[in-house]
Amino acid sequence: QVQLVESGGGLVQAGGSLRLSCAASGRIFNSYAMGWFRQAPGKEREFVAAITWSGGNTVYADSVQGRFTISRDNAKNTVYLQMNSLKPEDTALYYCATTPRVLVNLWKRYQEYDYWGQGTLVTVSS
Repeated sequence: QVQLVESGGGLVQAGGSLRLSCAASGRIFNSYAMGWFRQAPGKEREFVAAITWSGGNTVYADSVQGRFTISRDNAKNTVYLQMNSLKPEDTALYYCATTPRVLVNLWKRYQEYDYWGQGTLVTVSS
């Protein structure tokens, strides 16, 4: 079992920044990468970014490339999502999740993730 706890969400004005954290515990050695997804009301869950625990290999959704940065602190078993230049369309519930998949092209599919956090709400006002 893996436990994931997100934090750092909140209300911010457009153009502002937030940093989300995802603290992992349990049998995280079975996971290869960590991902961030988001889901806005009435919309499907959307991939945001992912990173490997070991090598720091990263991948981003086109919609956040250049604005968001994913990073990890292995000593703290924590993954971060630094979000800059936030837009109202970034408003969503943000989730972190683990995946055992090695192939990068699978990381964008939420079905490839096995453990999920409870989510943290990000609201960007215009």
